[in-house]
Amino acid sequence: MNILAALTQAEAKLQKQADNVRQQLHALRGAMKILGRGVAKGGKWIGKKKRVMSAATKAKISKATKERWAKIRVAKAKGKH
Repeated sequence: MNILAALTQAEAKLQKQADNVRQQLHALRGAMKILGRGVAKGGKWIGKKKRVMSAATKAKISKATKERWAKIRVAKAKGKH
């Protein structure tokens, strides 16, 4: 076999592998972007930010939960008597 032909064949094989790796990287980066978990070059996270709940909303939820459990306790106590 000719050396030049062998080198050309090896080059084609490596080029095909490089294309496959590029496609996999592209798919991986797309998935990371969709999930919102990426890291910029500076080390800062990019993507969706964490949601913050106001103190008033937390209090509302807490009050509603306590009321719900109070009803359950009353219903349970009535069932025992």
